[in-house]
Amino acid sequence: MDEIKKILIATDGSEYTKKAVKKGLSLAKMLDAEVIALYVVDISPILPMSLDENTFPMVEFLRSEGDDVLKELEKQAESMGVRLRTVKKEGIPVDEILETAREEDVDLIVIGTLGRSALEKLLLGSVAEKVIRHAMCPVLVVRAKRENK
Repeated sequence: MDEIKKILIATDGSEYTKKAVKKGLSLAKMLDAEVIALYVVDISPILPMSLDENTFPMVEFLRSEGDDVLKELEKQAESMGVRLRTVKKEGIPVDEILETAREEDVDLIVIGTLGRSALEKLLLGSVAEKVIRHAMCPVLVVRAKRENK
């Protein structure tokens, strides 16, 4: 395997991606690798709508949430002594993750997943699965435990 010097950690700030962030930062520390932390403001649910005064507050909320998530990641990386650069984009998460990986020429993508059932993936799709299928570099998928309801 080639040397891993640049790692892309994709996060949406949810509980299930926190485990992936922790693993990605730990791996970067071990390998003395640089981390690109990516937060994508997911606009796919609002694409069918027009971006008007009704949708603008929702987009602004997501942008603000992304800033908070990335600031928290910066603190974590700093406390671990990991070099980290943050990137925030707007778009469809799969597309933005793959594009950022290409632009940054990363050696590894770290992403979290809930480990959905085959039926759920068929109906809802899976960002992690699509990233695995189309990435030009290795992908580390960190599975979070599902909460029983």
